[in-house]
Amino acid sequence: MTKTAISSLAIKVFEKAVDDYHIHDDINCSATNPYDKKDFEHLLYEKNWIDTVQWHYEDIIRDPDIDPNKGMKLKRLIDSSNQNRTEMVEYIDSYFLNLYKHTTPKQDAKVNTESPAWALDRLSILILKIYHMREESLRTDVSDQHKDSCSEKLKILLEQRKDLSDSIDQLLKDLAKGEKKMRVYKQMKMYNDETLNPVLYKKDD
Repeated sequence: MTKTAISSLAIKVFEKAVDDYHIHDDINCSATNPYDKKDFEHLLYEKNWIDTVQWHYEDIIRDPDIDPNKGMKLKRLIDSSNQNRTEMVEYIDSYFLNLYKHTTPKQDAKVNTESPAWALDRLSILILKIYHMREESLRTDVSDQHKDSCSEKLKILLEQRKDLSDSIDQLLKDLAKGEKKMRVYKQMKMYNDETLNPVLYKKDD
């Protein structure tokens, strides 16, 4: 991986994934990851592609006139996508655990409220918000009021991107210096597990 700040690298990769998806703008289109599988960028691209496809799943399922059968199919796709998203976050966190495995935390080191990968997850979603808010601000079929409102929201999103990026880079610096320690918990999603979801396991009663 390059010595570029992680947040800058992530933004670059996330933006590419979003742009690549919108070439076809099709939820059935498979990703063509341009990065080598051994590179960290490969993980970031995969992560944002999952988020981007799910973003559009969520758009479609909110159609009030959607066919119920199509809606149910989409709901299951969203559940599966959420699972994939969580697993990808945990995989990215394993990269950071390995990266800092030789760092001894200081005695007073604290655990951060979220892991590096979950912070990058928020950045990935934020890049999607920025892309779509910018689209809204440039529409020609809406009122000036709509465009002005979206432009103001876009400014706030861009501020959030800077703040979140700075926070991610600071967290990684703190982890590298042992000023914070990394602890990762499995998300343990229950709704897809037939041994934990009562609707599923009671079917056998």
